[in-house]
Amino acid sequence: MTIHPIVRYPDRRLAMPARPVTAFDDGLRELAADLLETMRAAPGIGITAPHIGVPLRVVVLELDARDGALTYVNPVIEWASPEMIMHREGSVSMPGVNDEVQRHAQVRISYHDVDGNIQTEESDGLRAVCHQHEIDQLDGMFWIQRLSRLKRERLVKKFEKLGRSS
Repeated sequence: MTIHPIVRYPDRRLAMPARPVTAFDDGLRELAADLLETMRAAPGIGITAPHIGVPLRVVVLELDARDGALTYVNPVIEWASPEMIMHREGSVSMPGVNDEVQRHAQVRISYHDVDGNIQTEESDGLRAVCHQHEIDQLDGMFWIQRLSRLKRERLVKKFEKLGRSS
């Protein structure tokens, strides 16, 4: 397992849609393990392959120690509730800043596990927010694009200031 450098905002690779995974092999399992180690080192609770410069549709989430880490390959939102919630979000690619983003309160996703088996999962709250956030990233939509222009500009300025002071 390897901890990879994380692609930082505004790197254009974060705006590129990721390709579907077609090979469910040891390389995919190694990528998932590397993503988990990289996410833990960041630290974070979710990461995608594009966050480490690999343009594939792979997500790793670890929201709580009891459930452990889960890997979602080629995830797709199949259904989203009409009810919306606000949740504070950030990114391993833009550390040190976060803001409130509106998301669907519940979602149902379909995805493959690392062995290629099709799975479905219904989620709400934080897990639903994470699914939407990471699938957006796989589609090339960085989370700050969900903010108003004014909030986005303020956040980018704050992030740039943090980068200059570190």
